[in-house]
Amino acid sequence: MGSSYEKLLRPILFRLNPEKAHELSVLGLRALQMVPGLTGVLRAATQRKAGSRPIEVFGITFPNRVGLAAGYDKEAVCWRGLSALGFGHVEIGTLTFRPQPGNPRPRLFRFPEELAILNRMGFNNQGAEKAAARLAKAPPPGARPIPIGVNIGKSKVAPLEEAIEDYLGSFRLLARQADYLAINVSSPNTPDLRKLQEASRLRELLGALVEVNGADLAGHGRPRCPLLVKIAPDLTFREIDGILGIIDELKLDGIIATNTTLARPGRFAEVDEVGGLSGAPLNRMATRVIRYISRATDGRLPIIGVGGVVDGVTAAEKVDAGATVVQVYSGMIYRGPCLPVEMARAVAAK
Repeated sequence: MGSSYEKLLRPILFRLNPEKAHELSVLGLRALQMVPGLTGVLRAATQRKAGSRPIEVFGITFPNRVGLAAGYDKEAVCWRGLSALGFGHVEIGTLTFRPQPGNPRPRLFRFPEELAILNRMGFNNQGAEKAAARLAKAPPPGARPIPIGVNIGKSKVAPLEEAIEDYLGSFRLLARQADYLAINVSSPNTPDLRKLQEASRLRELLGALVEVNGADLAGHGRPRCPLLVKIAPDLTFREIDGILGIIDELKLDGIIATNTTLARPGRFAEVDEVGGLSGAPLNRMATRVIRYISRATDGRLPIIGVGGVVDGVTAAEKVDAGATVVQVYSGMIYRGPCLPVEMARAVAAK
């Protein structure tokens, strides 16, 4: 199926505008979900084919180490279909407290020869409230076929000084529905968002979320929701040390490394498009950050490794560098629906 996708289906999809192709793939997954029992049958088959071994991290059992990164299922509409492909978890979003259209189109660009994607989507989504309502109709956290992470970011219209209240708004709507929450302070496509990675701002933001975590879940059968922070690959090691200190101080559950990069390696120095670069060119940079975090924390901090994962080899590299679980997105665009099984098989024995 992997080679069939690359020879037959991918050429058809690549004739379409990248966003149109993405929307078509989401429609296909939603159609698959409508067939009673089909996702369960396919999920059992793909997990078995992958030789999956469950792994437990921050109190959550993942069927395997391979997940889908935020950005694909922005609205929590096709995660069941994605689970049928063999993913061990899906991270939905990025969601913002206020609905927003994102940046003007075109905002998504393919570079097939480099297995790369450049995007400046800008957190286009219908808002946290609608996604929370959809997730509320599904089984609760812990009772789903796979864990669902929820990635939240700052609304574009919220000024930096109002960022905490904006994140808290999303948290209060989504924490009850999320197996874990990813705090996105690292997308390059929302003005000033990366300033929230600065130590003073990050401590204040994460501290506010830690303070309400648990209290907001009282009476809902969960003591708290695991919290992770997603960082950029463009940080210096000194900046990463500062973030790790805050994570340790506030007792966060883990870190997601990394988001897209503003760097323009190789031929991308000549690409005249703004946005975050992902895919194969990000692999070495992301792995370097993962390895540094793992060594700096003596392997104690759970890491979701993402960035440049395009096959089983690059997935295994992330785990060898210290990632507990890995995520893919750009690789799916180029390799197709069999990639999760290939990756899960590659890291099953790790």
